[in-house]
Amino acid sequence: MTWDRVAIVERQLDAYLAHAEPADRRLAPDAPIGTDGGLTAVGAIALFEDQLASRQLDVAARELKKTNRSFYTIGSAGHENNAVVGARLRIDDPAFLHYRSGGFMMARARQLPGSTPMLDTLLGIVAASDDPISQGRHKVWGSRALWVPPQTSTIASHLPKAMGLAFSLARAKRFGVPTDLPADAIVACSFGDASANHATALSAINTARYAVRLGLPMPLLLVCEDNGTGISVATPDGWIADTFGHQEHLGYVRADGEIDEIWDAVGIAIEEVRHHRRPVFLHLRTVRLWGHAGSDAEQTYRSLSEIEAIESDDPLLRNARRLVDSGAAEPDMLRDLVRETRDRVMAVAEEAWRRPRLQTTEEVTAPLAPNHPTLVALRATLPLASPDDRIASFGPTLPEAATSPTSRTLAGALNAALADELLRRPEVFLFGEDVGRKGGVYNVTNGLQRRFGTARVFDTLLDETSILGIAQGAAHIGLLPIPEIQYLAYLHNALDQIRGEAASLQFFSSGQFRNPMVVRVAGLAYQKGFGGHFHNDNSIGALRDIPGLVIATPARGDDAARMLRGAVAMAIEDGRVVIFLEPIALYHEKDLHADGDGGWLSTYAPPPDVLLPGEVGVYGETGADADVLLVSYANGLRLSLQAANRLAEEHDLRARVLDLRWLSPLPTEAIREHAADVGTVVVVDECRATGAGVADAIVADLAETRTAKRLASVRAVDSFVPLGPATSAVLVGVDQIVASAVRAVGRRRHASGSRS
Repeated sequence: MTWDRVAIVERQLDAYLAHAEPADRRLAPDAPIGTDGGLTAVGAIALFEDQLASRQLDVAARELKKTNRSFYTIGSAGHENNAVVGARLRIDDPAFLHYRSGGFMMARARQLPGSTPMLDTLLGIVAASDDPISQGRHKVWGSRALWVPPQTSTIASHLPKAMGLAFSLARAKRFGVPTDLPADAIVACSFGDASANHATALSAINTARYAVRLGLPMPLLLVCEDNGTGISVATPDGWIADTFGHQEHLGYVRADGEIDEIWDAVGIAIEEVRHHRRPVFLHLRTVRLWGHAGSDAEQTYRSLSEIEAIESDDPLLRNARRLVDSGAAEPDMLRDLVRETRDRVMAVAEEAWRRPRLQTTEEVTAPLAPNHPTLVALRATLPLASPDDRIASFGPTLPEAATSPTSRTLAGALNAALADELLRRPEVFLFGEDVGRKGGVYNVTNGLQRRFGTARVFDTLLDETSILGIAQGAAHIGLLPIPEIQYLAYLHNALDQIRGEAASLQFFSSGQFRNPMVVRVAGLAYQKGFGGHFHNDNSIGALRDIPGLVIATPARGDDAARMLRGAVAMAIEDGRVVIFLEPIALYHEKDLHADGDGGWLSTYAPPPDVLLPGEVGVYGETGADADVLLVSYANGLRLSLQAANRLAEEHDLRARVLDLRWLSPLPTEAIREHAADVGTVVVVDECRATGAGVADAIVADLAETRTAKRLASVRAVDSFVPLGPATSAVLVGVDQIVASAVRAVGRRRHASGSRS
């Protein structure tokens, strides 16, 4: 028994064309091949050629893999009828694609003269640095010219951002933000029948329907390529139609049968989306040939008879028969086309594998985290709202002109900073759960919806995946979203939208696509009256390991305003994804050392005042006589300042306190500089001890570089946060910081200045 199914399927098509009889009459090129019109003979031949190209690219990928000239292969064989969708959509209809989209890409590229889709695909297959989309970082379908953002592992994770882009098309026009898309553009997104069960798919489809229910435009074409299998697990018969065929606010079109019937069905679905600006679920029947991927031993879960039955339904064989029987093409013509396509693809494959590969760390990481601080600082200053505009927005008393110089809390400063960004940047908009009418559960966005309208500040449904999907989609077309995740723990419900999607886009597109955003997240611990990990989540480990992600963590109001301004500027200038982590417990804090001292209030810093990564805060003893350096952030900064006060009063020790402000990238140079100056370092990390915060990274760096003479850290216990006074048993407190600093210094300063 042979399992070389590739050769068997190839011979099957050859055998048919070798013995087929031509039709009694030959159709004119512009004549329809079906009785109801639609697909013409010349159009059908073009489709068949694109499908042949896709199939031969799969064959070439496997041949290259056999000779160790390419890598992991996952093909489009059996899904070639998605070429119809590629041909019927326009190039200015953005497309977020499933990994079996070879036919789609070949047909899409046909619309753009000068395209080289065969070479482009093969350059990706062999990981050549000449690959025009990822430059050898991954094998992805993508093209800036064809408006196809690359997707790396499409287990439905791309549906939320496709939905977000569809949601944002009309909004960009309403904001007056120019895009390169026409007013009637629609967004297409393809996925498999197995992926349709994934939570992210259901989230995106539900939100699309929800938007329609609210009366919002949602021009989204959902293309489910149903081959009946998820790797080895069969999809129950009728499951997709039963699940998605009868949902309110979601159109449903089934595409099956002959190629011209599929052409007509796809056209109906596209027209429905384009004309009515509502989502349609296009159910495209496909088969899957040659297993899930090159490494998949299909015979372990399918019998030979099952495999042969699927192969007999090969769309290329079926479409060849339709072209011959209808008179659109003669067998000899198609046979020549098959031979020529095979020869062309193999010749291009030989060329592709000789192209160079990425070699150096710098080459690989170049698009990962663009960093142009001078340009970012300039971007932060412009544009500036006029004094009259600011007075119209804030009222006659501007936030920085309050009578008291220490009049704003962290929440108040953030509110003013958000208002300033909304005022001077028409592309900025805010959204999330309860941010609009309520003004946020902590009043940080209070009054912003009344001031700027429901288009720019609005409430969403309770779904973090969709919130981040809306942000990504909007950012693809030049908007600058500032979504809010209500609590840090809630971010984990949708973390892959940051980890797998938003933060990876520039890397896998070589910087050609961007989804800049500033994600506001309320988090960390010390919130009184709350317990449990949902409202007091003291772990950022899942964020710190995401390459290229910026994490900003302000502690004071004046810093928060300047850091938010820097975050927005980084997003706009460099396309960065920024997590703006706001410590809940400090939102409304006023005092530092004693009740009523107002030590945690600050003056609002108006535009263009800005802080960028690497810029730290320094408090306390800044001279050469500092005994200990306390390095911290957020709640830990406040605790460290309180500890520094006690160290001076109770132990005659002088402390310098360093506020990190930025947790990714860490301000390593500043930490080293201050650590070398002081000698003794205590890292105060309010997050859990094991991999949840930054202490491990800071201590490791200072130890490896031998920068500090004495090192210690204070961290929270590896526990969820309990309710009530029990929090003191697991969270970092002032007593611990003081004790750790005294132990680390190892000696006491006397009042005379001498030491013992």
